[in-house]
Amino acid sequence: MSPTTLYAVVGTLFALAALANWWAVVVRNYRVMVVAKPLTLIALIGIALIGGAGDETAGRWLLLGLVLCLAGDVFLLGDGEKAFLAGLSSFLLGHIAYVATFVVLGLAEPAWGLIGVMTLIAAAPWIVRVVPAAHRDGGVGLAGAVTAYTLVIGAMVVLAWMTGHWLIGLGATTFMVSDTVLAVNRFVERRRLGDLAVMVTYHLGQLLIVLGVLSALP
Repeated sequence: MSPTTLYAVVGTLFALAALANWWAVVVRNYRVMVVAKPLTLIALIGIALIGGAGDETAGRWLLLGLVLCLAGDVFLLGDGEKAFLAGLSSFLLGHIAYVATFVVLGLAEPAWGLIGVMTLIAAAPWIVRVVPAAHRDGGVGLAGAVTAYTLVIGAMVVLAWMTGHWLIGLGATTFMVSDTVLAVNRFVERRRLGDLAVMVTYHLGQLLIVLGVLSALP
């Protein structure tokens, strides 16, 4: 099977799994969600592998980040604070792997980092509400974990733009939007279709990062 055909097959699987997951989130169908949510990331890992991510150091860091995000997806299918903290920890490590990906790719356009900084400034009014709310919900430990996660994803966004590849920067920013909506939805106030917004921006952000990194590989 040619790489083009493989891309088409796995890309179609990614799209169908993502759509199924979005639908399951809206109608709250857990049985579909528990299959479609991890399948979406598995398909995305397949896209990265077909694109040659395993052949380059930056690509291997990308694959590690995707696997950690997949683990986070699985953990967040559970209920309760333990499942949330396990998911948060997995995504935290995933973002660190993405940071390594971008550094290895090269930070060729430092000035572009200002786009990331402006994004963080725009999100700040929401972020400053999340940490105190997390403290009220789960004490110092949860607030500390949320703070650490916020700092890491902020660094990830800035470094993504500094690579000079707009797909990577846009993907990281979209991923941050997803995490911000998730945090606000969980700790501050529930929003109508908030869970759907989290998943749509999450999947689109991940896809853009993968496509951007693949296009930047030698």
